[in-house]
Amino acid sequence: MPITFVLICVLGLGVIAWAMSRARSAHFAPVAGKLKLALPGHYGLYAAIWTVVPALLVAWLWTFISPGLVHGAILADPAAASLPAFDFERDTVLNEAFALAQNPDAFASNPIAQQLAPVIAAAQSKFGWMGAALSLIAALAGGAFGYTRVKAGFPARTRIERIVLVALLVASFVAIITTVGIIASLIFESARFFSMVSPIDFLFGTNWTPDTMASATSDMGDDLGAVPLFWGTFFIGAIIAMLVAIPFGLMSAIYLTQYASPRARSILKPMLEILAGIPTVVYGYFAALTAAPFIRDLATAIGITNASTESALAAGLVMGVMIIPFVSSMADDSIAAVPQAMRDGSLAMGATTSETIKKVLIPAALPGIVAGVMLAISRAIGETMIVYMAAGASANLSANPFERMTTVTYQIAALLTGEGSFDHPTTLSAFALGLVLFTVTLILNIIALRVVKRFREAYE
Repeated sequence: MPITFVLICVLGLGVIAWAMSRARSAHFAPVAGKLKLALPGHYGLYAAIWTVVPALLVAWLWTFISPGLVHGAILADPAAASLPAFDFERDTVLNEAFALAQNPDAFASNPIAQQLAPVIAAAQSKFGWMGAALSLIAALAGGAFGYTRVKAGFPARTRIERIVLVALLVASFVAIITTVGIIASLIFESARFFSMVSPIDFLFGTNWTPDTMASATSDMGDDLGAVPLFWGTFFIGAIIAMLVAIPFGLMSAIYLTQYASPRARSILKPMLEILAGIPTVVYGYFAALTAAPFIRDLATAIGITNASTESALAAGLVMGVMIIPFVSSMADDSIAAVPQAMRDGSLAMGATTSETIKKVLIPAALPGIVAGVMLAISRAIGETMIVYMAAGASANLSANPFERMTTVTYQIAALLTGEGSFDHPTTLSAFALGLVLFTVTLILNIIALRVVKRFREAYE
């Protein structure tokens, strides 16, 4: 209730501040040689910002302060004296009491939780309304300040532009800080892992047999050689998938740019790009229920014994279909960017359309095509759901596409969703795998961007 009440009241006060400031500034006239430096809408927006932003900031800060106040109010209640002494048991009782306070109809077997539930509900209501009052006070104070700044000589337009600039800068810093945080967490946890397991054994070991039920006290007898995982990732994502995506993506781009009529292009290109919008779990279902059984039956028909429903070929083929739009879109843009004079010159020299494509357009657009392929590879090696549902979990170091294989992303998901302790190298190996995968993907993206940047101006 307080959150909804605060949002409605703050937005209402913001609208009022906007209307009052706009109406006041509409009647401004030059005073003592000062001209109006902004439109009425700028003055209204300036006052509205001063009304809404401080209130929301106070409400956001209160979400970090109020839990401590609620916890202190709970412990100060006489019923809290019966809480267990051990932290785990105490947290269990408090969690049950909080659940009962949120939903009075919930089942609670512990009598202490039943006693504390009304206390928690009262404390949450009290401090919630206290935060609502502080937010409204901040809104009124900010709105009053913004309204008093509405004067003929006040540069409201310039101030709003500065506020927008600060907001954009903050958004940029959030993205940068998030990236830095991800990298730092990977490096920190990977360092813990490599303090327990040799980097040489991890990066060059050929046997991956982790203890999926590892705990902090279990023996470290599992083998964590990641070469089979790297090979499975490369074999499925960079070989099989690319054997599907490159020819089909490139040929579809050539047809759409050189042969298709405008009407056919307007129909076929959106249909092709729809593939990029299909959720990967749907591709995984298709791979597991359609492609994999078909490949198993095909392998049996051609005499391959012990063919499995789960195979690298099934996952790779469906993954290749998924990333066709990445290759096709980049190739389409690159071929379309080749100057018309190069096409006309080739045709004027007597070359056919196919010869012009092969000897003029493709070489001219090759940097963009290569960049698209590298971006597609980066997308493929980071795929999880298709591999999870169609390739299996066996870490096989084999070139047989009909065998089960696993990838880095599958193992990361399996290790981090299990019950293993984060103090055991088996669980920490997920961060080392993620760091290697992040490094490879980053290198591929950098190469793709450098290729595009280097050759983009050559054919403008």
